[in-house]
Amino acid sequence: MVLPGNASESVPEVRVAAGVASYLRFDAPLDKASLELEGRPARFRWVDVGERLVAVEPSVDLVAEERLVLRVRYKDGASPAVATLVLVSHLSLVDKEVEVVRRPRTVEALETALAENEAELAALKAQCGVGGPAGLVFSGRIDWNGVVARRTEDVPTGIQGGLKVVGGMGYRAGSWALAVVRVRNLPGQQPWAPGSARLIRADGTPVKVLSVEMDKAQLAPGEEGLVAVEPEAPYWKAGQVFRVEVLDKSGVRRVPILDVVL
Repeated sequence: MVLPGNASESVPEVRVAAGVASYLRFDAPLDKASLELEGRPARFRWVDVGERLVAVEPSVDLVAEERLVLRVRYKDGASPAVATLVLVSHLSLVDKEVEVVRRPRTVEALETALAENEAELAALKAQCGVGGPAGLVFSGRIDWNGVVARRTEDVPTGIQGGLKVVGGMGYRAGSWALAVVRVRNLPGQQPWAPGSARLIRADGTPVKVLSVEMDKAQLAPGEEGLVAVEPEAPYWKAGQVFRVEVLDKSGVRRVPILDVVL
């Protein structure tokens, strides 16, 4: 049984009967949780979904002209992404085993899909703009003032919440600043990821934090990562000291406090 390639084609029919199990074998892995079957559970004694198999056994015969739709999604996302079949009754025939396959895509269909993907990629590139150093200049992120980077010399030696600061850097450009902390999640600890951060000036005044990012999704035990804290556009004189506080989402595990120059 070949699945149609588009909605204009007729949906394949599977002939079923009460008390008889029908096994539908598919040519690719299925998303088991996606199965939809009309009349379930009232009209079926047994329904089971496997890696590539759907088994159904009606508890009652379908009446004439009755059509129950069965839908299940493939895991691989290839077209068609969803297999749609119709369960019907027949006076004398039952489909006990059915092989369900997808129709191979034609060259024309593949070329059309490729053109659509290329158009989508071009649109995404246009949204993202030019990357690399040129993109920084074009966007105004770097101007004639350039970027000043200062390494933190006084790195805290203590451990807090199973976390240790390995180093820090402060970056300052004309329109932005960035505080970067290298954090180590010590062995034996739970995985860690930043949730929030504060930047506080020497006089105790906090500045607004726009984002807190890390160079990986989370730190496994014994792993290091860079945490970048971006404040609002600098309105202060360059070279001022800021205290950096970074916490996880629970607010319980905090990175040891570090000073950076922005």
